[in-house]
Amino acid sequence: MSPDDAPSAGKFPGNSPESRDIAFHMHPYTNPAMLADTGPHIMAEGSGVFVQDESGARFYEGMSGLWCTSLGFSEPELVNAAIEQFRKLPFYHSFAGKTVGPAVDLAEHLINIAPPAADGASMSKAFFCSSGSEANDTAIKMVWYYQAARGKPEKRKIISRRRGYHGVTMAAASMTALAYAQDGFGLPLEFVKHTTAPCFYNEGHDGESERDFARRCAEELEALILAEGPDTVAALFAEPVMGAGGVVIPPEGYFEEIRRVLRKHDVLLVADEVICGFGRTGSMWGSQTMDVRPDMLTCAKALSSAYLPISAVLMSDSVYDTLAAQAEELGIFGHGYTYSAHPVCAAVALRAQQLMQERDILGNVQALAPRFAERVARMDRFAFIGNTRSVGLIGAVEFSSEPATKAKFDPAHKIAARAVAAIQEHGVILRALPGDIVGFCPPLVINGDELDDLFDRVEAALDGFAATAESLR
Repeated sequence: MSPDDAPSAGKFPGNSPESRDIAFHMHPYTNPAMLADTGPHIMAEGSGVFVQDESGARFYEGMSGLWCTSLGFSEPELVNAAIEQFRKLPFYHSFAGKTVGPAVDLAEHLINIAPPAADGASMSKAFFCSSGSEANDTAIKMVWYYQAARGKPEKRKIISRRRGYHGVTMAAASMTALAYAQDGFGLPLEFVKHTTAPCFYNEGHDGESERDFARRCAEELEALILAEGPDTVAALFAEPVMGAGGVVIPPEGYFEEIRRVLRKHDVLLVADEVICGFGRTGSMWGSQTMDVRPDMLTCAKALSSAYLPISAVLMSDSVYDTLAAQAEELGIFGHGYTYSAHPVCAAVALRAQQLMQERDILGNVQALAPRFAERVARMDRFAFIGNTRSVGLIGAVEFSSEPATKAKFDPAHKIAARAVAAIQEHGVILRALPGDIVGFCPPLVINGDELDDLFDRVEAALDGFAATAESLR
């Protein structure tokens, strides 16, 4: 079918980009009927913390795209890194002992900056994939390989937390304990089990302290492990700060309590750093901010500032040594991807990480975090906001019809989605999250003036939105 033959989509001419998109493109995480009615929002350019659509309208990208474009848009150093590597060697693989220079350099860099691992160990090796979903699926396979190598092949069950997001491939989507990623797909697969989300605002009991809540989360995790059988449970996957599940920041002492249970029952801890990694929480890793100390770690997104698809699994010495011994016995480690350590992706990711250090991006996050926290917290002045929370440069506001009682709006009203639409009219792109939550995740290169202007626009939008919220109570 040619563009001229594309079916006309409502108000859009048959050969317009909007009509052709509706005719030919199936979007991820999109309601097809709604897209056919409203048409796509086509972006054309980006620079720094801004993107611009085809009509010329400019927006703050308040979510860094999908929690990922940490160094902002159109960074010439990353563009040049890609061009240079394309000219040298546009593709090679890493099977059968082959490799490329950027992959060697990037692996070395990641291990050098890796957070502390479990029981005082260090991260030892990096394995490259193309997305966070791939990295988490790979980590599951590595966990199974590791347990089998220890003579415990029955330890295959994986635990994640409710509201956690770990990707959308078969295994990763099973760990993603959010209805929209599982409904209609026959998921989760039976080997994945879910435990309590560390969300004190919604899950805490009356009179319960945050520390007591952390202990209860650990007790409920242990009860699940015992119910399933410790000899069948292989690993817990956990985001240091839950992103897509609503920017859930665990209470003080949470991971200390969780580690105690996992050590007791010989269960690995895998940190999903896909959103938290590379400065987002004010430390290089969310695992440092939240004292996770994992056995394995997955990362993606800001690894290359999302300029090209690349992810990695980092593993401790003890995990790698066990995998390597098993691979020696079997004759090969039989897992990998065509694009593992793709040279152009690796070159761009390496340059992104170098820029993090050269420009002291972490210092910028730490300097702006108090102002960011103040601006997020200030939105509790709205009668329809029940909770605000932030750490580093990631935060959220949670809507409530009665903040004093934490009562929720009727989900059918989709109040957070309506608020996001109103905010976009004021020039800021944000994202509605499950549970009537709006997240904030600006590029890490944002400056103070831009940060204030972004929040001024959000507050102006919510001032105008107050009457709508009142009518939905």
